[in-house]
Parts: sequence; structure tokens; C-alpha cells
Amino acid sequence: MSQTIRRLSSREPEFLSTLDALLAFDNSTDEAIERTVAEVLVNVRTVGDAAVLDYTRRFDHLDVRTMAELELPASALKAAFDGLPAAQRDALEQAAARVRSYHEKQKIDSWEYTEADGTRLGQKVTPLDRVGLYVPGGKAAYPSSVLMNALPAKVAGVKELIMVVPTPRGEKNALVLAAAHLSGVDRVFCIGGAQAVAALAYGTQTIPQVDKIVGPGNAYVASAKRRVFGTVGIDMVAGPSEVLIIADGSGDPDWTAIDLFAQAEHDELAQSILLCPDAAYLDKVAASIEKLLPTMPRKEVIAASLKGRGALIHVSDLDEACAIANRIAPEHLELSVENPRALVDKIRHAGAIFMGHYCSESLGDYCAGPNHVLPTSRSARFSSPLGVYDFQKRSSLIEVSQAGAQTLGPIAATLAHGEGLTAHARAAELRLK
Repeated sequence: MSQTIRRLSSREPEFLSTLDALLAFDNSTDEAIERTVAEVLVNVRTVGDAAVLDYTRRFDHLDVRTMAELELPASALKAAFDGLPAAQRDALEQAAARVRSYHEKQKIDSWEYTEADGTRLGQKVTPLDRVGLYVPGGKAAYPSSVLMNALPAKVAGVKELIMVVPTPRGEKNALVLAAAHLSGVDRVFCIGGAQAVAALAYGTQTIPQVDKIVGPGNAYVASAKRRVFGTVGIDMVAGPSEVLIIADGSGDPDWTAIDLFAQAEHDELAQSILLCPDAAYLDKVAASIEKLLPTMPRKEVIAASLKGRGALIHVSDLDEACAIANRIAPEHLELSVENPRALVDKIRHAGAIFMGHYCSESLGDYCAGPNHVLPTSRSARFSSPLGVYDFQKRSSLIEVSQAGAQTLGPIAATLAHGEGLTAHARAAELRLK
């Protein structure tokens, strides 16, 4: 019996309440963070560049006096790309090509149709003008996040993409800058935290206001994104990473254990859950966890995650596993079964579905093509992965002919009178013959 991860059974009388308690995550920010963020937002909004420079000196320990010192030229991004080891450069190029190709298929076009009386109706699709991309910096640097956020924006036709990335004590990550070069990022500023979100949301003397902010960050960044929503759009405020694996017992237990680790190593609040109707297989996975955990460089983080929020759950059958999966609505769902296609139609809520024994979630994180920015904390019940559609907006087109006004006018007028809006009704009636 594993001492690292709990065992549950769907047959237990209190199983659903136990599961709900396991899934519960408090994403509220503590009051100290909220106060700090509120102050930063006000200062940047009212002062601009000088406030951004002050916070950068205080929080990132950079001795800077002008915003020009914080903007990286395109040549610096290209130099970072050119300076990568060949293997890293090739991997980044291949990942970018696959992500770009996948998202090209998401583009939607404007459309119109004409009714018999000549009235024309339709939808006009346009890209956002300017988007801000927040990228964590320093040692916690993720070039894959640059690709996943920037490439859909560029495929959508966003005119200007501005990336902000903190460089504490001047520490720059070459892979992140190289990914920005490959993705066609237009401007890069070495700033981070709530002050970077504020600069993008409100604009400063140097940084133009964007229409939407995307990308992950710490608690201060998440709080700032929540607060500026409405002034600008945001992608989401993500919770801890999650994986749910449905297994039928036909896979290698070591593979399953490592896939659970792959989420757990993110941080102590990450969640890794396995559902399986084969109790003997759960025993094998538990043994694999105990065997492999000591070999992991981040074994303390993995152990804390598995102990605090992980579970191996014995279910009656695969149908019940799918029902539980829909209740969980996981960010990542692995169908580690012999015939994954047979289960796909039974899954209604999941950010991304990985099918078959060879499809580890990490392939989706880096290079398969679909986006790795996914809904967490059960929000897959009502939201979707980041994509091209997040960087496009739709305007309705209505062109009413004279004949069409005769048809639509009485309908509109009747409904408007019913609502007590006489001017609305008269506007329609005046156009009647």
C-alpha cells in the first residue's frame, strides 16, 4: 500500500463528498496581496512609466532609469535564438511549426446570407488590434507558454503583440526570448508582476494599452488580471494544474505513475488522480510510485502534491469512470485504455483529451499542436482551451431592404409597445409604407 497517495473507492458511502472535498480549491487571494496589487494598479494608472520603473527597481532589483533600458530590440531576440544549442533550436522550431499548423485550422471567416426580400444578415470577424502577453521570468521561465499564447494571436491576425517578462537581477532566459523571436512578438519589455499587468491594461507613456492580456503568472499577476478585467479582456485566471487518468489496466504502471508525477511536479497544489476498475492495477501503480519517486529531482514537490491532492480511485467500470471524469471536468484527461475512441463520446467536460497509451500529457504541453492553456478548477464545464478564437471578435451585420422593413417593422413595433418603449416602436413604424 502506497504511503504517498490515498486510495479511494467509488463504492464507499461518502465517496462523492470525499471527492468534492479533494477537488475543492480556494483560489481567493490573501488580503495583503490584494492591497499591494490595488496600490500598484493605481500608481501605474496615474503615474505611468515612473511607477513601472520604481517597482522594477524595488521588486526585480534592476538599476534602471528609463523605459528604453527595459525594452529589448528585435536583434536581441534573434541573437538569443541564434545562440541556442542546435538541439534546442530545432525542437523549438518544430514545436512552433506544429502549434502554428494546428491553430491555422481554427480560423473562422466572416459570412453573410441574403433573404428573399433582399435583407442581408451576417457576421464580420476581425482580430484584436493589440494583445499583451505575460510570461514568467527568471528561473521559472516557460518558452512553451510563449508559443502557446503568441502563435494563436498571430494566426488570428493580431496587429501588435507586446510581451512582458520579468528579468530579476537582469536574469534573462534565452529560450523564452528565442520563442518570442519565432512567434513574431512585436515588442518585449523586461518588466513583471502587477506593474506589468497595469502597464498593459492602462497604457503608459511608453507602453500602449492593449485590448487583452493573456499568459500565466504568480498570485500578484492573477490578482491584477482579475482587477483589470473589463478595462481589457483576459484569457483566464488559472488554478493549479490537473491531470485525470482513466485506465483499464492494460498499460504499463510505470508510465501511469510518471504521468501522475508530470502534473504533481508543477507545485504542491497540482492534482493527479487515477480512475481504474482493476484493483490489482491500482496496486501496481502504487508500487511504481514508491519505486520511481526517489529518482525524481523534484520528489519533495511531487510527494506533497500526491499526498495533499492526489488519489488512486477504484471504480466499478469504465462507464462510471467517465461519469466521475465529467464531474471532475479536468484540465488534462488521459484515456489510458486499449480502445480510447470508445470512451471519447462519453466525455463531456475536459480541457484536453489524450488518447491511448502513447499519448502522454507532456506531448500536448510542448509540441503536439493543440494549445496547452486549458481551463482548470472544473471550469472545463463551461470554457475551452485558448485558441485563435480568443484573439478574434465578431460583429453582427444587418442590412435591411425596404421590403424587409415592411416585414420586420410590425414585429419590432408590437414587441416594443409591449415593453413600453414607444420611441423604439416609432423608429420601426416610420419606415413602414
